[in-house]
Amino acid sequence: MDKKVHSVKFNNGLEIPIIGLGTYSRNPQPGQFRQAVEWGIEAGYRHIDTASMYKNEVEVGEGIANKINQGLVTRKDLFITTKLWNDHHAENKVIIGLKDSLGKLQLDYLDLYLVHWPVAATINGEDEEIDYIDTWRGMEEAVRQGLTKSIGVSNFNEEQLARLLQYAKVKPVVNQIEISPTLTQHKLVDYCKSVSVVPVAYTPLGLLSDARPEFIGKDTIKNDPRLDALANKYKKTKAQIALKYLVQRNIVVIPKSFTKSRIEENLNLFDFQLNEQEMALVDSFNIDHRCVPATSFAKYKNYPF
Repeated sequence: MDKKVHSVKFNNGLEIPIIGLGTYSRNPQPGQFRQAVEWGIEAGYRHIDTASMYKNEVEVGEGIANKINQGLVTRKDLFITTKLWNDHHAENKVIIGLKDSLGKLQLDYLDLYLVHWPVAATINGEDEEIDYIDTWRGMEEAVRQGLTKSIGVSNFNEEQLARLLQYAKVKPVVNQIEISPTLTQHKLVDYCKSVSVVPVAYTPLGLLSDARPEFIGKDTIKNDPRLDALANKYKKTKAQIALKYLVQRNIVVIPKSFTKSRIEENLNLFDFQLNEQEMALVDSFNIDHRCVPATSFAKYKNYPF
């Protein structure tokens, strides 16, 4: 297996590995995040993605520290992302949130810090209506203080990103959004690329992996014989085909798994290439379906969808 993961260049000259390890879980088990991070680093991942909202930064940090202490990697080998939660959007709270994350992760700096959502809410869930432009000033201060090398956003729509770019002194390097074969997001992806903001895909398998009961009947991609045939042709899994489709669109992907074999498989995408017709086939599964609609935020002023 080719362990060398390709990278994508940011607008500030730094680079991000095109495949990262996602760490979100709806039903976390004790120790699973630390274990996944250790397996991931052993398999060749150098890009780890977490968030304060995932409540797993302590375990993720333990996994990273264990592999550094064992001499398998150095801090410089790794690309670590975490995210600012909605209750720290006030300009003067951004650094507080970031330092809290750094402490939990046992790190001196981040490679990338993201505004997780454009919405601002109190810890009790009331809309604070803080302008994300104010939040961004706090993010820029984090760069000035050397607490993070790069800053970006997540879940921003085209209008929100365009507005942010008008005010930003430090340009966001990424917009992390849901992108998959069942939510292809061509318009937003093209816009991000046109303004030199790297699109990063969370939930990159879409309905191929999401087994929630409310999606039953929409997940025809899982049973489509054409996708099976494509996977068989390249001796890959359907998940690997879906991820390769995104990587060939030059989109950074952060698939999550807590199964060792799948963690390894998700990284193993560089020994085959989908042709134009095969790319079009995967693209045809789009039904504009969000696995993460965040409807609980719909009442907030800056809800992006």
